[in-house]
Amino acid sequence: MVRDAAYREAERRIEAARLENATELSLFYLGLTELPESLGNLSRLKVLDLRNNQLTELSESLGNLSQLQVLSLSDNQLMVL
Repeated sequence: MVRDAAYREAERRIEAARLENATELSLFYLGLTELPESLGNLSRLKVLDLRNNQLTELSESLGNLSQLQVLSLSDNQLMVL
């Protein structure tokens, strides 16, 4: 599958968050149509902002985010949770 600029930017931000042991990550307004699986590796993440993308479904890897307390999903095209 061809990865567009939005997906590559999300991967870059996810890697930076991993290296920093971040507890918050913003991936809003990127125009994402899918989430990188690597997002599920951010075990310390407490806040994830996915607003204003073009997501139609969520990755199962989000289930790995056991510390997640806030998940912002407004203004997407979610069909399945």
